[in-house]
Amino acid sequence: MAESEAETPSTPGEFESKYFEFHGVRLPPFCRGKMEEIANFPVRPSDVWIVTYPKSGTSLLQEVVYLVSQGADPDEIGLMNIDEQLPVLEYPQPGLDIIKELTSPRLIKSHLPYRFLPSDLHNGDSKVIYMARNPKDLVVAYYQFHRSLRTMSYRGTFQEFCRRFMNDKLGYGSWFEHVQEFWEHRMDANVLFLKYEDMHRDLVRMVEQLARFLGVSCDKAQLEALTEHCHQLVDQCCNAEALPVGRAHCLFAQKTSLRW
Repeated sequence: MAESEAETPSTPGEFESKYFEFHGVRLPPFCRGKMEEIANFPVRPSDVWIVTYPKSGTSLLQEVVYLVSQGADPDEIGLMNIDEQLPVLEYPQPGLDIIKELTSPRLIKSHLPYRFLPSDLHNGDSKVIYMARNPKDLVVAYYQFHRSLRTMSYRGTFQEFCRRFMNDKLGYGSWFEHVQEFWEHRMDANVLFLKYEDMHRDLVRMVEQLARFLGVSCDKAQLEALTEHCHQLVDQCCNAEALPVGRAHCLFAQKTSLRW
């Protein structure tokens, strides 16, 4: 199957959302008609790509990456629209034509599976940072996201939403396949595979990994200052996203044997 429409079954008449299906993967409708252009998107050696499954901590990661790569101050980041600095490849705005013309070094985000990213990325032509998040927490954030969007108007139960998640009935397809594809490329020289939870377990090590991967040289004092700034960003994002994860943990414990 190349391109077709797939309609998600509604839950009690209130959730009706059409997805764009591409090679068996459900994608948002705005991806329709542009997948070939995305595959041929011209990649530059200086590009840095941030790729995640939705609700995997993308906003936090982009701020940390921007801070490490640009040497920016957290207070400055708080005053700027960081999303304008890191556009999403497949989103309608600003669009592929504008992203192509951005000044180097470009920082570009995407939620697309590995197989659908530009072919040049597969050839190792620029750096890719991938972050995965424990699905027991991710599904709660994704559920709240669907409920908050007027375009989604999801009013089904959390259990129903989890069944959609487990059965690949949400945008960007299977979380399991999405993570697996990048995990298989974790040893590629141009790929850095991170876990969201490691930002809390060992932020110093993660900042060191990012700095080394991005080719940012810094002495011990600079690294400590950088890590302290990243701590501030992590704390801010965590305070903004206090998620009740207990119910999700219980459901996934019943449905999967996943260990994280």
